[in-house]
Amino acid sequence: MSERIVLGIESSCDETGVGLVRLSADGRVELLADAVASSVDEHARFGGVVPEIASRAHLAAMAPTMRRALDESGLALSDVDAIAVTAGPGLAGALMVGVASAKAYATALDVPLFGVNHLGGHVAVDTLEHGPLPERCLALLVSGGHSQLLLVEGVGEKITEVGTTIDDAAGEAYDKVARILDLPYPGGPPIDQQAKLGDPKAIAFPRGLTGPRDAKYDFSFSGLKTAVARWVETEQRAGRDIPIPDVCASFQEAVADVLTAKAVRAAQDHDIDTLVISGGVAANSRLSELARERCAAAGITLRVPRPRLCTDNGAMIAALGAHVLHSGAKPSPLDMPANPGLPVHTIVVR
Repeated sequence: MSERIVLGIESSCDETGVGLVRLSADGRVELLADAVASSVDEHARFGGVVPEIASRAHLAAMAPTMRRALDESGLALSDVDAIAVTAGPGLAGALMVGVASAKAYATALDVPLFGVNHLGGHVAVDTLEHGPLPERCLALLVSGGHSQLLLVEGVGEKITEVGTTIDDAAGEAYDKVARILDLPYPGGPPIDQQAKLGDPKAIAFPRGLTGPRDAKYDFSFSGLKTAVARWVETEQRAGRDIPIPDVCASFQEAVADVLTAKAVRAAQDHDIDTLVISGGVAANSRLSELARERCAAAGITLRVPRPRLCTDNGAMIAALGAHVLHSGAKPSPLDMPANPGLPVHTIVVR
């Protein structure tokens, strides 16, 4: 077949995503539809994602989101040639909803099913924005649950972790600092907005794991979060007002500084000239600005998908499924389980 339609289903956390892409004979992938239903408002009063609420929200949203994606693409379910679904990592109950739905659709349509890795989807989605990736590239994945540096040697074929967080993910640190400052959940957008009004040099917050004996490519944001909390407590005990814009700007600068410095260093050490940044935190204005500056100085090409594609969505899973299909990989068995701890090197569950 010269062209194939791949449907992707994402339900690893609090977004129900359904995407459709067209895979051409030469391996290029074109986005046809990207429908997302988020349950973030239902979690806001708890200050974080509640797994049971997320699972129930996926159950309610799956069929309507599927209809919206099909309407957007102008396709029918009968046009689908393969289905990809997030098999992990993620919340167990949330993953089970997506996996069960994908199995049902694959069985009804009699098309191959690919249980794929959520993290690989965040890499593959960039091909929908900027076209094919080089054979070797580095991906910086930053979100509420993940902060990782990934060596990509063929999208859908081989991904190796070269660095990860040893405690809090970057997005998780944003949420916790937002809570400290009484800012809304999720914390990324309000902190970014406040930071634009503040001085990033006002407070010298620590840069975790940047000492000469620390792991070269790993991250740590728990200490930074604690430092912000202690600084705020000290100011409050002294009866001083908290300069929220300055705190946000200084905190954000510390996060962006560490992420970009380690990403550029890893790219140089591995002789890589292309860096992809994805995940929800990739939409942060300071992270993208500093990454552009440092990549330009190092002669590294920077690729960042548009914000909607950076957050969790079905399009990224459809894109990864298309690359896996093009590579000739065998489909996943229909009895495959959801795996909350799926390792990044497992791109397709078999």
